[in-house]
Amino acid sequence: MAEEKKPTEETKVKQGQEEKTFTISQVAEMMNVAPSTLRYYDKEGLLPNIKRVNGIRIFEVKDFRWLKVLTCLKNTGMPIRRIKEYAKLAQEGDKTINERYQLIKDQRQLVLDQIDQLNYYMKELDYKEWYYETALKLGSEGPLLEKRHPSIDDIEEVPEKLDVKELMKERNQDNG
Repeated sequence: MAEEKKPTEETKVKQGQEEKTFTISQVAEMMNVAPSTLRYYDKEGLLPNIKRVNGIRIFEVKDFRWLKVLTCLKNTGMPIRRIKEYAKLAQEGDKTINERYQLIKDQRQLVLDQIDQLNYYMKELDYKEWYYETALKLGSEGPLLEKRHPSIDDIEEVPEKLDVKELMKERNQDNG
């Protein structure tokens, strides 16, 4: 007769099969979040399906999908009150699919707007990097300041090349 395995903190017996379970510290490490974040989510009612054994939160593999969604929503800037709304709707099942769809669609649009803003900032940083790289090659900002440069709103991309010799020649003519 085979020896019967006893469930531990990390495993439980379910219909003759072992199912892996995880502590809050293990989940935090795997999800790259602080344990305090998971405790906060639990306190806020965002982890309604987490089981407890002797007061210890026990996570199952199926809980990771929900945690991934929560992390995504939070990391894309969704306020906790909206995440709570989403979680409540998810608990209600199919009758709230439309509301959940709209909530996700709205959040996606906010993320797209953030990406547009970040792309604008990246364009400014690219321009400034080019500017200072060119100034270093010239040994001065002078020739760059003398030329009219379009505002960042007017340029599509950073100038590919700048004829440094030509700028130096112009600079010497202006000074001579």
